[in-house]
Amino acid sequence: MNNKQSKSLFDKAQHTIPGGVNSPVRAFKSVGGTPLFIKSAQGAYITDEDDNSFIELINSWGPMILGHAHPVITSAVQEAVNNSLSFGAPTAKEIDIAELICEMVPSIEKVRMVNSGTEATMSAIRVARGYTSRNKIIKIEGCYHGHGDSFLIAAGSGAVTMGVPNSPGVTDGTAKDTLLAPYNNVEAIQTLVAENKGEIAALIIEPVPGNMGLVLPKDNYLQKLREICDAEGIVLIFDEVMTGFRLAKGGAQEVFGVTPDMTTLGKIIGGGMPVGAYGGKAEIMNFVAPAGPVYQAGTLSGNPVAMAAGLNMLTYLNEHPEVYTELAAKGEKLAEGIQAVLKELNLPYQVTLLGSMICIFFTENEVDNFADAQTTNTEKFGKFFHQMLENGVYLPPSQYESWFMSLALTDENIQQIIAAVKSSLIAVEG
Repeated sequence: MNNKQSKSLFDKAQHTIPGGVNSPVRAFKSVGGTPLFIKSAQGAYITDEDDNSFIELINSWGPMILGHAHPVITSAVQEAVNNSLSFGAPTAKEIDIAELICEMVPSIEKVRMVNSGTEATMSAIRVARGYTSRNKIIKIEGCYHGHGDSFLIAAGSGAVTMGVPNSPGVTDGTAKDTLLAPYNNVEAIQTLVAENKGEIAALIIEPVPGNMGLVLPKDNYLQKLREICDAEGIVLIFDEVMTGFRLAKGGAQEVFGVTPDMTTLGKIIGGGMPVGAYGGKAEIMNFVAPAGPVYQAGTLSGNPVAMAAGLNMLTYLNEHPEVYTELAAKGEKLAEGIQAVLKELNLPYQVTLLGSMICIFFTENEVDNFADAQTTNTEKFGKFFHQMLENGVYLPPSQYESWFMSLALTDENIQQIIAAVKSSLIAVEG
Protein backbone atom coordinates (compact mmCIF):
# COMPACT_ATOMS: atom_id res chain seq x y z
CA MET A 1 0.00 0.00 0.00
CA ASN A 2 1.36 3.39 -0.98
CA ASN A 3 1.25 5.91 1.87
CA LYS A 4 3.84 8.41 0.69
CA GLN A 5 1.61 11.45 1.20
CA SER A 6 0.56 10.34 4.69
CA LYS A 7 4.20 9.85 5.70
CA SER A 8 5.11 13.28 4.40
CA LEU A 9 2.19 14.92 6.18
CA PHE A 10 2.95 13.10 9.44
CA ASP A 11 6.57 14.26 9.33
CA LYS A 12 5.41 17.82 8.67
CA ALA A 13 2.73 17.73 11.38
CA GLN A 14 5.19 16.81 14.11
CA HIS A 15 6.89 20.20 13.79
CA THR A 16 3.78 22.08 14.89
CA ILE A 17 1.41 19.56 16.53
CA PRO A 18 2.42 17.49 19.60
CA GLY A 19 3.09 14.01 18.29
CA GLY A 20 1.76 15.07 14.91
CA VAL A 21 -1.90 14.46 15.83
CA ASN A 22 -4.68 16.24 17.70
CA SER A 23 -5.85 13.15 19.58
CA PRO A 24 -3.36 10.48 20.76
CA VAL A 25 -4.90 7.25 19.39
CA ARG A 26 -4.61 8.67 15.87
CA ALA A 27 -0.80 8.45 16.08
CA PHE A 28 -0.84 4.63 15.59
CA LYS A 29 1.45 4.24 18.63
CA SER A 30 -0.08 0.93 19.69
CA VAL A 31 -0.15 -0.59 16.22
CA GLY A 32 3.02 0.95 14.79
CA GLY A 33 3.55 2.57 11.43
CA THR A 34 2.39 5.89 10.03
CA PRO A 35 -1.12 7.23 10.60
CA LEU A 36 -3.20 7.69 7.49
CA PHE A 37 -4.23 11.26 6.69
CA ILE A 38 -7.81 11.28 5.45
CA LYS A 39 -9.17 13.59 2.78
CA SER A 40 -12.72 12.34 2.21
CA ALA A 41 -15.35 9.77 3.08
CA GLN A 42 -18.64 8.66 1.56
CA GLY A 43 -21.04 6.05 2.84
CA ALA A 44 -19.07 3.07 4.15
CA TYR A 45 -15.76 4.16 2.60
CA ILE A 46 -12.94 6.46 3.65
CA THR A 47 -10.14 7.73 1.38
CA ASP A 48 -6.69 8.90 2.41
CA GLU A 49 -4.33 11.45 0.87
CA ASP A 50 -2.68 8.72 -1.21
CA ASP A 51 -6.07 7.83 -2.71
CA ASN A 52 -6.26 4.51 -0.85
CA SER A 53 -9.91 3.67 -0.20
CA PHE A 54 -11.07 1.49 2.71
CA ILE A 55 -14.26 0.05 4.12
CA GLU A 56 -14.11 1.56 7.57
CA LEU A 57 -15.31 0.58 11.04
CA ILE A 58 -14.40 3.74 12.95
CA ASN A 59 -17.10 6.09 11.66
CA SER A 60 -15.52 9.03 13.48
CA TRP A 61 -15.54 6.89 16.66
CA GLY A 62 -19.29 6.39 16.47
CA PRO A 63 -21.31 9.36 15.23
CA MET A 64 -21.56 8.37 11.54
CA ILE A 65 -24.29 5.85 12.25
CA LEU A 66 -25.93 6.51 8.85
CA GLY A 67 -22.59 6.50 7.02
CA HIS A 68 -20.36 9.34 5.87
CA ALA A 69 -21.70 12.45 4.15
CA HIS A 70 -25.32 11.33 4.49
CA PRO A 71 -27.63 13.86 2.81
CA VAL A 72 -29.84 14.08 5.91
CA ILE A 73 -26.88 15.65 7.71
CA THR A 74 -25.05 17.48 4.92
CA SER A 75 -28.22 19.25 3.79
CA ALA A 76 -28.81 20.55 7.32
CA VAL A 77 -25.25 21.87 7.56
CA GLN A 78 -25.34 23.49 4.13
CA GLU A 79 -28.57 25.29 4.97
CA ALA A 80 -27.39 26.40 8.42
CA VAL A 81 -24.06 27.91 7.33
CA ASN A 82 -25.87 30.40 5.11
CA ASN A 83 -27.27 32.01 8.26
CA SER A 84 -23.81 32.40 9.90
CA LEU A 85 -21.61 29.92 11.73
CA SER A 86 -22.20 31.18 15.27
CA PHE A 87 -24.32 33.66 17.19
CA GLY A 88 -23.39 33.22 20.84
CA ALA A 89 -27.09 33.65 21.53
CA PRO A 90 -30.10 31.34 21.92
CA THR A 91 -31.72 29.74 18.86
CA ALA A 92 -34.99 27.91 18.28
CA LYS A 93 -33.19 24.73 17.22
CA GLU A 94 -31.63 24.44 20.69
CA ILE A 95 -35.12 24.04 22.10
CA ASP A 96 -36.11 21.60 19.36
CA ILE A 97 -33.15 19.30 19.96
CA ALA A 98 -33.50 19.53 23.75
CA GLU A 99 -37.16 18.51 23.50
CA LEU A 100 -36.28 15.64 21.17
CA ILE A 101 -33.51 14.35 23.45
CA CYS A 102 -35.90 14.43 26.44
CA GLU A 103 -38.51 12.57 24.38
CA MET A 104 -36.10 9.87 23.20
CA VAL A 105 -34.32 9.42 26.56
CA PRO A 106 -37.04 9.55 29.24
CA SER A 107 -34.55 9.76 32.15
CA ILE A 108 -33.48 13.18 30.83
CA GLU A 109 -35.94 15.84 31.95
CA LYS A 110 -33.63 18.78 31.24
CA VAL A 111 -30.46 18.94 29.13
CA ARG A 112 -27.56 21.36 28.64
CA MET A 113 -25.72 21.40 25.31
CA VAL A 114 -21.91 21.62 25.33
CA ASN A 115 -19.16 21.08 22.76
CA SER A 116 -17.65 17.67 23.51
CA GLY A 117 -18.08 14.48 25.48
CA THR A 118 -15.27 15.53 27.82
CA GLU A 119 -17.03 18.80 28.56
CA ALA A 120 -20.25 16.89 29.23
CA THR A 121 -18.70 14.47 31.73
CA MET A 122 -16.69 17.15 33.52
CA SER A 123 -19.83 19.24 33.90
CA ALA A 124 -21.97 16.33 35.05
CA ILE A 125 -19.51 15.51 37.84
CA ARG A 126 -19.45 19.13 38.98
CA VAL A 127 -23.24 19.30 39.06
CA ALA A 128 -23.45 16.02 41.00
CA ARG A 129 -20.99 17.36 43.55
CA GLY A 130 -22.92 20.61 43.84
CA TYR A 131 -26.23 18.80 44.17
CA THR A 132 -25.05 16.38 46.88
CA SER A 133 -22.51 18.65 48.65
CA ARG A 134 -20.09 15.71 48.48
CA ASN A 135 -16.64 15.53 46.87
CA LYS A 136 -15.76 11.94 46.01
CA ILE A 137 -16.73 10.00 42.90
CA ILE A 138 -16.52 6.36 41.90
CA LYS A 139 -15.04 5.62 38.49
CA ILE A 140 -14.84 2.21 36.86
CA GLU A 141 -11.42 0.95 35.78
CA GLY A 142 -11.01 1.05 32.01
CA CYS A 143 -13.99 3.32 31.38
CA TYR A 144 -12.96 6.45 29.52
CA HIS A 145 -14.83 9.68 30.18
CA GLY A 146 -12.64 12.14 28.32
CA HIS A 147 -9.56 13.96 29.55
CA GLY A 148 -10.92 15.70 32.64
CA ASP A 149 -8.57 15.43 35.63
CA SER A 150 -10.97 13.25 37.62
CA PHE A 151 -11.12 10.68 34.84
CA LEU A 152 -7.47 10.11 33.95
CA ILE A 153 -7.02 7.47 36.62
CA ALA A 154 -7.20 3.90 35.31
CA ALA A 155 -8.64 5.31 32.10
CA GLY A 156 -9.25 3.19 29.05
CA SER A 157 -8.78 3.82 25.36
CA GLY A 158 -6.12 6.34 24.40
CA ALA A 159 -4.61 6.51 27.86
CA VAL A 160 -3.92 2.77 27.81
CA THR A 161 -2.82 2.85 24.20
CA MET A 162 -0.25 5.52 25.04
CA GLY A 163 0.87 3.67 28.16
CA VAL A 164 -0.09 6.60 30.42
CA PRO A 165 -3.19 5.52 32.36
CA ASN A 166 -2.36 7.96 35.15
CA SER A 167 -1.54 11.25 33.46
CA PRO A 168 1.01 13.70 34.82
CA GLY A 169 -0.70 16.97 35.66
CA VAL A 170 -3.45 15.31 37.68
CA THR A 171 -3.07 16.45 41.29
CA ASP A 172 -2.90 14.13 44.29
CA GLY A 173 -6.00 15.80 45.68
CA THR A 174 -8.00 15.03 42.56
CA ALA A 175 -6.75 11.45 42.54
CA LYS A 176 -7.77 10.97 46.18
CA ASP A 177 -11.32 12.05 45.37
CA THR A 178 -11.59 9.46 42.58
CA LEU A 179 -12.33 5.96 43.86
CA LEU A 180 -11.80 2.98 41.54
CA ALA A 181 -13.64 -0.29 41.08
CA PRO A 182 -13.46 -3.01 38.42
CA TYR A 183 -16.30 -3.30 35.90
CA ASN A 184 -18.84 -6.07 36.59
CA ASN A 185 -17.80 -6.20 40.27
CA VAL A 186 -20.64 -5.18 42.60
CA GLU A 187 -18.78 -6.19 45.75
CA ALA A 188 -16.02 -3.67 45.02
CA ILE A 189 -18.61 -0.90 44.78
CA GLN A 190 -20.22 -1.98 48.03
CA THR A 191 -16.83 -1.90 49.77
CA LEU A 192 -16.03 1.60 48.49
CA VAL A 193 -19.43 2.88 49.58
CA ALA A 194 -19.02 1.38 53.06
CA GLU A 195 -15.52 2.82 53.47
CA ASN A 196 -16.60 6.29 52.27
CA LYS A 197 -20.05 6.52 53.84
CA GLY A 198 -21.82 9.78 53.01
CA GLU A 199 -18.86 11.13 51.01
CA ILE A 200 -19.58 9.90 47.47
CA ALA A 201 -21.33 12.34 45.16
CA ALA A 202 -21.54 10.24 42.02
CA LEU A 203 -20.81 6.95 40.35
CA ILE A 204 -19.97 7.48 36.68
CA ILE A 205 -19.83 4.57 34.26
CA GLU A 206 -19.96 3.66 30.61
CA PRO A 207 -22.93 1.26 30.91
CA VAL A 208 -21.36 -0.62 28.01
CA PRO A 209 -17.65 0.19 27.94
CA GLY A 210 -16.22 0.73 24.48
CA ASN A 211 -12.85 2.06 25.55
CA MET A 212 -11.25 -1.13 26.83
CA GLY A 213 -12.56 -2.92 23.81
CA LEU A 214 -16.28 -3.71 23.96
CA VAL A 215 -17.28 -5.26 27.31
CA LEU A 216 -20.83 -6.18 28.33
CA PRO A 217 -22.50 -5.93 31.75
CA LYS A 218 -23.31 -9.27 33.39
CA ASP A 219 -25.57 -10.60 36.16
CA ASN A 220 -27.75 -7.47 36.40
CA TYR A 221 -24.67 -5.41 37.17
CA LEU A 222 -26.19 -2.08 36.13
CA GLN A 223 -29.42 -2.69 38.07
CA LYS A 224 -27.41 -3.50 41.20
CA LEU A 225 -25.49 -0.23 40.84
CA ARG A 226 -28.84 1.57 40.60
CA GLU A 227 -29.96 -0.03 43.86
CA ILE A 228 -26.72 0.90 45.68
CA CYS A 229 -26.92 4.50 44.50
CA ASP A 230 -30.56 4.75 45.56
CA ALA A 231 -29.75 3.47 49.03
CA GLU A 232 -26.78 5.81 49.51
CA GLY A 233 -28.00 9.01 47.84
CA ILE A 234 -25.33 8.74 45.13
CA VAL A 235 -25.96 10.28 41.70
CA LEU A 236 -25.72 7.52 39.08
CA ILE A 237 -24.28 8.93 35.84
CA PHE A 238 -24.37 6.91 32.63
CA ASP A 239 -21.75 8.09 30.17
CA GLU A 240 -23.58 7.35 26.93
CA VAL A 241 -21.37 9.52 24.72
CA MET A 242 -20.66 6.35 22.75
CA THR A 243 -23.80 4.28 23.25
CA GLY A 244 -26.41 7.04 23.25
CA PHE A 245 -28.68 6.80 20.18
CA ARG A 246 -26.41 4.03 18.81
CA LEU A 247 -27.64 0.96 20.68
CA ALA A 248 -31.25 2.18 20.71
CA LYS A 249 -33.19 5.43 20.63
CA GLY A 250 -32.90 5.55 24.39
CA GLY A 251 -29.32 4.26 24.49
CA ALA A 252 -27.93 1.51 26.73
CA GLN A 253 -30.33 2.52 29.51
CA GLU A 254 -33.20 1.49 27.26
CA VAL A 255 -31.52 -1.77 26.27
CA PHE A 256 -30.86 -2.81 29.89
CA GLY A 257 -33.88 -1.17 31.51
CA VAL A 258 -31.90 0.84 34.06
CA THR A 259 -32.62 4.53 34.70
CA PRO A 260 -29.66 6.77 35.66
CA ASP A 261 -29.98 10.11 37.45
CA MET A 262 -27.82 11.84 34.84
CA THR A 263 -26.68 11.00 31.32
CA THR A 264 -23.85 12.38 29.22
CA LEU A 265 -24.12 12.39 25.44
CA GLY A 266 -22.04 13.21 22.39
CA LYS A 267 -21.07 11.69 19.05
CA ILE A 268 -24.40 11.00 17.30
CA ILE A 269 -26.19 14.06 18.72
CA GLY A 270 -24.02 16.23 16.48
CA GLY A 271 -24.19 14.05 13.38
CA GLY A 272 -20.41 14.40 13.15
CA MET A 273 -20.18 18.00 14.34
CA PRO A 274 -18.44 18.66 17.69
CA VAL A 275 -21.28 18.45 20.22
CA GLY A 276 -21.84 17.08 23.71
CA ALA A 277 -24.65 17.27 26.24
CA TYR A 278 -25.47 16.35 29.80
CA GLY A 279 -28.91 15.99 31.30
CA GLY A 280 -31.01 14.23 33.86
CA LYS A 281 -33.58 14.78 36.55
CA ALA A 282 -34.95 18.32 36.63
CA GLU A 283 -34.16 18.69 40.33
CA ILE A 284 -30.49 17.99 39.60
CA MET A 285 -30.26 20.00 36.39
CA ASN A 286 -31.85 23.01 38.12
CA PHE A 287 -28.56 23.35 40.00
CA VAL A 288 -26.92 24.45 36.72
CA ALA A 289 -26.43 28.21 36.21
CA PRO A 290 -28.31 30.42 35.58
CA ALA A 291 -31.08 28.36 37.21
CA GLY A 292 -28.81 27.34 40.08
CA PRO A 293 -25.39 27.86 41.68
CA VAL A 294 -23.22 25.38 39.70
CA TYR A 295 -21.46 27.34 37.00
CA GLN A 296 -20.90 26.05 33.48
CA ALA A 297 -20.80 28.07 30.27
CA GLY A 298 -19.57 27.91 26.68
CA THR A 299 -19.42 30.44 23.87
CA LEU A 300 -20.06 27.81 21.20
CA SER A 301 -22.52 25.69 23.18
CA GLY A 302 -25.65 25.20 21.10
CA ASN A 303 -23.78 26.23 17.97
CA PRO A 304 -26.41 26.67 15.21
CA VAL A 305 -24.63 24.53 12.62
CA ALA A 306 -24.08 21.69 15.09
CA MET A 307 -27.67 21.94 16.31
CA ALA A 308 -28.97 21.72 12.75
CA ALA A 309 -26.91 18.60 12.05
CA GLY A 310 -27.84 16.98 15.36
CA LEU A 311 -31.53 17.78 15.07
CA ASN A 312 -31.73 16.19 11.62
CA MET A 313 -29.82 13.14 12.85
CA LEU A 314 -31.99 12.56 15.91
CA THR A 315 -35.19 13.27 13.99
CA TYR A 316 -34.23 10.66 11.41
CA LEU A 317 -33.42 8.07 14.07
CA ASN A 318 -36.62 8.85 15.97
CA GLU A 319 -38.76 8.49 12.84
CA HIS A 320 -36.96 5.39 11.53
CA PRO A 321 -36.71 2.84 14.36
CA GLU A 322 -35.94 0.21 11.74
CA VAL A 323 -32.41 1.63 11.65
CA TYR A 324 -31.64 -0.23 14.88
CA THR A 325 -33.08 -3.50 13.60
CA GLU A 326 -31.03 -3.23 10.42
CA LEU A 327 -27.85 -2.32 12.30
CA ALA A 328 -28.30 -5.22 14.73
CA ALA A 329 -28.74 -7.60 11.77
CA LYS A 330 -25.54 -6.30 10.20
CA GLY A 331 -23.75 -6.73 13.50
CA GLU A 332 -24.95 -10.33 13.81
CA LYS A 333 -23.77 -11.15 10.28
CA LEU A 334 -20.33 -9.71 10.93
CA ALA A 335 -19.92 -11.35 14.34
CA GLU A 336 -21.11 -14.75 13.10
CA GLY A 337 -18.75 -14.50 10.13
CA ILE A 338 -15.76 -13.64 12.31
CA GLN A 339 -16.59 -16.40 14.79
CA ALA A 340 -16.79 -18.89 11.91
CA VAL A 341 -13.34 -17.78 10.76
CA LEU A 342 -11.90 -18.16 14.28
CA LYS A 343 -13.37 -21.65 14.52
CA GLU A 344 -12.03 -22.62 11.09
CA LEU A 345 -8.55 -21.38 11.99
CA ASN A 346 -8.76 -22.91 15.49
CA LEU A 347 -8.07 -19.57 17.19
CA PRO A 348 -9.37 -18.95 20.74
CA TYR A 349 -9.96 -15.20 20.43
CA GLN A 350 -13.06 -13.52 21.83
CA VAL A 351 -15.71 -11.65 19.83
CA THR A 352 -18.02 -9.23 21.65
CA LEU A 353 -21.10 -7.76 20.00
CA LEU A 354 -23.93 -5.48 21.01
CA GLY A 355 -26.04 -3.98 18.25
CA SER A 356 -23.69 -2.14 15.90
CA MET A 357 -20.68 -2.22 18.24
CA ILE A 358 -18.24 -5.12 17.91
CA CYS A 359 -14.73 -6.07 19.02
CA ILE A 360 -12.20 -8.91 18.67
CA PHE A 361 -10.05 -9.51 21.73
CA PHE A 362 -6.77 -11.26 20.97
CA THR A 363 -7.00 -13.41 24.10
CA GLU A 364 -8.42 -16.81 25.01
CA ASN A 365 -9.83 -15.36 28.25
CA GLU A 366 -13.40 -14.18 28.58
CA VAL A 367 -13.31 -10.39 28.94
CA ASP A 368 -15.48 -9.02 31.75
CA ASN A 369 -13.36 -6.08 32.92
CA PHE A 370 -10.25 -4.00 32.35
CA ALA A 371 -7.84 -6.57 33.80
CA ASP A 372 -9.23 -9.20 31.44
CA ALA A 373 -8.90 -6.82 28.49
CA GLN A 374 -5.25 -6.28 29.32
CA THR A 375 -4.52 -9.98 28.75
CA THR A 376 -4.91 -9.37 25.02
CA ASN A 377 -1.95 -9.74 22.69
CA THR A 378 -1.58 -6.15 21.51
CA GLU A 379 1.42 -7.01 19.33
CA LYS A 380 -0.69 -9.45 17.33
CA PHE A 381 -3.49 -6.91 17.13
CA GLY A 382 -1.05 -4.38 15.65
CA LYS A 383 -0.02 -6.83 12.94
CA PHE A 384 -3.67 -7.71 12.33
CA PHE A 385 -4.56 -4.02 12.02
CA HIS A 386 -1.98 -3.45 9.28
CA GLN A 387 -2.98 -6.63 7.44
CA MET A 388 -6.57 -5.41 7.49
CA LEU A 389 -5.44 -2.12 5.92
CA GLU A 390 -3.67 -4.07 3.20
CA ASN A 391 -6.94 -5.95 2.68
CA GLY A 392 -8.95 -2.75 2.35
CA VAL A 393 -10.49 -2.44 5.83
CA TYR A 394 -9.74 0.42 8.23
CA LEU A 395 -10.20 -0.51 11.91
CA PRO A 396 -9.71 1.60 15.03
CA PRO A 397 -5.90 1.65 15.57
CA SER A 398 -6.06 0.18 19.07
CA GLN A 399 -7.04 -3.13 20.65
CA TYR A 400 -8.82 -1.09 23.31
CA GLU A 401 -11.49 0.41 21.04
CA SER A 402 -14.86 -0.84 19.90
CA TRP A 403 -15.54 -1.03 16.17
CA PHE A 404 -18.55 0.94 14.97
CA MET A 405 -20.78 -0.16 12.12
CA SER A 406 -22.89 2.15 9.97
CA LEU A 407 -26.12 1.73 8.07
CA ALA A 408 -24.14 2.30 4.86
CA LEU A 409 -22.46 -1.12 5.14
CA THR A 410 -23.91 -3.52 2.57
CA ASP A 411 -24.04 -7.30 2.83
CA GLU A 412 -21.24 -7.34 0.26
CA ASN A 413 -19.16 -5.03 2.48
CA ILE A 414 -19.70 -7.34 5.44
CA GLN A 415 -18.56 -10.34 3.43
CA GLN A 416 -15.50 -8.36 2.31
CA ILE A 417 -14.69 -7.57 5.96
CA ILE A 418 -15.05 -11.23 6.96
CA ALA A 419 -12.78 -12.29 4.08
CA ALA A 420 -10.25 -9.63 5.14
CA VAL A 421 -10.35 -10.91 8.73
CA LYS A 422 -9.60 -14.44 7.55
CA SER A 423 -6.77 -13.40 5.26
CA SER A 424 -5.28 -11.11 7.91
CA LEU A 425 -5.43 -13.72 10.68
CA ILE A 426 -3.76 -16.30 8.46
CA ALA A 427 -0.96 -13.81 7.77
CA VAL A 428 -0.57 -12.89 11.46
CA GLU A 429 -0.69 -16.44 12.79
CA GLY A 430 1.74 -17.71 10.16
